[in-house]
Amino acid sequence: MTRYILRRLAISFGVLFVGSFLLYIMVINSGDPLEDLRQSTANNRDVLIDGRIETMGLDLPWYERYWGWLTGVAGCFYGACDLGTDRSGTDVLSMLQQSASATLRLVTIATFAAIIIGIIVGILTAIRQYSGFDYVVTFLTFLFFSLPVFWAAVLLKEYGAIRYNDWIADPQISVIQAVIAGVVLGFILQGIMGGHIKRRLFTGGATAVFVIVALLYFTYVGWWRSPALGPVIVILVSAAFAVGLTALITGLGNKRVLYSTLTTVGVGAILYFALQPILAEPNWWLLLGLLVSAVVVGLIVGYFWGGYSRGQAMAMSAVTAVFMAAMTFTDHLVYAWGGFLELKPRPISTIGASTPNFQGDFWETTLDWGTQLLLPSILLTLISVATYSRYTRSSMLETMNQDYVRTARSKGLSERTVITKHAFRNALIPITTIIALDFAALIGGAVITETVFGWKGMGAMFKEGLEHVDPNPVMAFFLVTGTAAVIMNLVADLAYASLDPRIRR
Repeated sequence: MTRYILRRLAISFGVLFVGSFLLYIMVINSGDPLEDLRQSTANNRDVLIDGRIETMGLDLPWYERYWGWLTGVAGCFYGACDLGTDRSGTDVLSMLQQSASATLRLVTIATFAAIIIGIIVGILTAIRQYSGFDYVVTFLTFLFFSLPVFWAAVLLKEYGAIRYNDWIADPQISVIQAVIAGVVLGFILQGIMGGHIKRRLFTGGATAVFVIVALLYFTYVGWWRSPALGPVIVILVSAAFAVGLTALITGLGNKRVLYSTLTTVGVGAILYFALQPILAEPNWWLLLGLLVSAVVVGLIVGYFWGGYSRGQAMAMSAVTAVFMAAMTFTDHLVYAWGGFLELKPRPISTIGASTPNFQGDFWETTLDWGTQLLLPSILLTLISVATYSRYTRSSMLETMNQDYVRTARSKGLSERTVITKHAFRNALIPITTIIALDFAALIGGAVITETVFGWKGMGAMFKEGLEHVDPNPVMAFFLVTGTAAVIMNLVADLAYASLDPRIRR
């Protein structure tokens, strides 16, 4: 395996070298970097031209300029990274650090959200093949996949930001609007749950009534501008998650795992109240430490409760602990929403990665950061969900028709065990390839998204470099995206060996 990894790394370095060489040649021959100064009528035009020639090294042969860039990149391996400067003399490495942090923040969130949603939807549509739910999801996925990014971004800005900001100033939901929302959601949920006609009517009717009552109640008490979850909701939702996770993975018959996850929720409930003073004004390092502590607590609880299912109990208790930590984090964010609206009356922004000169506490600043991230993340997630759900559905259908799946059913195993332990694991192999490639592709695809939403990320740096015929910012973009593609491909290959031991040979 070590020899294989080293061989792949050597090939990857060769691919990156050839790619960087071709891209550098294409960029420096794509136009005239002095065009704007040649057309200038300024008295010091010649001085400006000479200054730019010196800054960009235009008086040197192209191979010397490329070699200088290549040696600067090689310095990254021993702590002397030098990516040069752009045409104005700004250090490209500092530009890259700022741009990459914005883009990777956007792409990482969108990728993980798309993976989770897409795989879950794909599994459900495979299990419910040719049902009404399957047809609706198929239609929506093809719709999302074919949406032009710039057009979908404009729609999100109009309905997800501008009109929402108008509504949140005086949030009112009429009875007719609540009824329409309840009927639509009830219809969708009954299609997802399926079953005989009585079960569908009960599911749809109960959902519709609940949604109508909830929307009217929230409007009456002014919840939209001063929301709160509270400990009861946090604990109940976390307990429901623990029960659902146990039912999905091991089945509720495994009492040790069930008691382990519920005990984790109980410990989390105690810590919810104990940590209130600390969480009043935390920082990210403190939250990271608390998250790690939550995982450790879950592992310990699973270890003592697990018995013969110790491994499963520890893993699922850790997942439950992470979920409850996320619910606690969300509870504090929701509680801070009212104060955030006072500082920023139009909360959902359409341009930029942050609000200039925003002054608020930790939770209000986090809300500002999140609302800026919301629309572009939704856009990238919708596009990727279509791909993941289609590939997951196709892979699951192919796997579920294999002989070993039929054998598992004939042995009397439950359908949950057949799907989660036999079909899904093998169906993950082609999905792993898509995930690996999509992460690197999203960084490149974020160029359009960042342009529409005014993000100063890698897309803006790449676009400005091309417009100005400035190779160093473009090469910095290539360095990140190319390296990401290579690393993710290597990770995918290693994941193949983990998922299917036959590939290790």
